[in-house]
Amino acid sequence: MGEKREQAMGLLKRMLAPEMAAELGKGPTGPSFAGQIGEMAMNNIFEPLWTDDTLDTRTRSLVTVSILIALRAYEELEIHFPAAIRNGATVAELEQVIYQASGYAGFPAAHSARNVAIAALGRAGMLG
Repeated sequence: MGEKREQAMGLLKRMLAPEMAAELGKGPTGPSFAGQIGEMAMNNIFEPLWTDDTLDTRTRSLVTVSILIALRAYEELEIHFPAAIRNGATVAELEQVIYQASGYAGFPAAHSARNVAIAALGRAGMLG
């Protein structure tokens, strides 16, 4: 395993819920249909982007959440809301990202993201 891969794997293990990190450590699992997607994510997203130290992981998480809200990528938001907290973002900052997104990505996208955040952060024990 190369240095960038090791760095990306370490980052993912810190970002993800413990059970997700454990699954990640097992390598590819599940159906073989489009089975290369995880490797593509590692090669094209996590290794080159998340390991670059130009932006810290907190900032990258806030940017990622913003983009996912705009894309209405709710399944990915379920992972990235708690990951953002693990990367140093606060609940108040995530709230502000949702509010900001309402003006630029639309109220329906922001409202749906709010519902995803409540569920995901609640399951992770990250809401007060």
